[in-house]
Amino acid sequence: MTKSKINGLAQSIIESESKQLKKVAKQVDKDIVKAANLIAKHDGKIVVCGLGKSGLIAQKIVATLCSTGTKSVFMHASDALHGDLGIYNPGDPTILISKSGNTEELVRLIPILRDFDSPLIGIVSNTDSSIAKNVDIVLNATIDKEVDPLEIVPTASALAAMAIGDALASVLMVKRGFQHKDFAKYHPGGELGKQLGLTVKDLMHPIKEVAVFKKDSSLSDVAKLMTKKPLGAALILAKNKTLLGIVTEGDIRKAIASNKKPNDSIDNLINNDPVVVSSEMVISDAMKMMEDRQSQISVLPVIENKKCVGLLRLHDLYQTKLL
Repeated sequence: MTKSKINGLAQSIIESESKQLKKVAKQVDKDIVKAANLIAKHDGKIVVCGLGKSGLIAQKIVATLCSTGTKSVFMHASDALHGDLGIYNPGDPTILISKSGNTEELVRLIPILRDFDSPLIGIVSNTDSSIAKNVDIVLNATIDKEVDPLEIVPTASALAAMAIGDALASVLMVKRGFQHKDFAKYHPGGELGKQLGLTVKDLMHPIKEVAVFKKDSSLSDVAKLMTKKPLGAALILAKNKTLLGIVTEGDIRKAIASNKKPNDSIDNLINNDPVVVSSEMVISDAMKMMEDRQSQISVLPVIENKKCVGLLRLHDLYQTKLL
């Protein structure tokens, strides 16, 4: 192949796959919801079955389902006929994946799976196939053509089947109310799981590290405290440790810019009703509180049992690599 034919080919392939996915998205949306409803009613596991490249796609779908709270196992189509059917409990739904919809090993499985009372879902690219005609729900992965130069390699068809699996897992996540804390539960060893499992208490600066001032303090007094304990803010607390107010570095800079004198009272700079965060809040939710607003917050007082126990900085959240 000449250089001129290669230039732009990769971009063309990816753009063509994107067009095929848009087509599949329109034809499969309602049926994915039906499949999710069927699966959600079952307390047991899902079995996902395929052969060859469809088998590899099935394994990926199983991994995605498991990581998002849907118990799933992969069953190789050939091994199923030689003892692996022992994994079934009555009523376990099965997802059969086949581009042609006529994969012999899968077709042979259908009447056997009926004996296990297994509801059947097919991800196929041929709605006139044996599998499509004999399953309970068809997820139509039909594409116009493969996107490789010879139009024979499972490219767009493989991507479509995988995307349907992702969409199904996502719908199930919403139906089950799957949250960040659930993801962390299933990923305790991964870096992302560790981050999602963190709470504000894990990253906050305890109150002993925070500048704390009295209401009659001067601008100079507070500036010195914040220099000694440079966390970007100073707090005013009652005797019982409840929060009375906050002054930030930004407040100090504005006061200096407006020609306030060092001995002037800090009283009119105090925010007596600041936004606060619970010590038990998941870090990702705390980050949203600080960022998803018209004016971003860089520090938050941390409250536990109505008492102020520390300060959380947006800078510290960035360092956890959640972004």
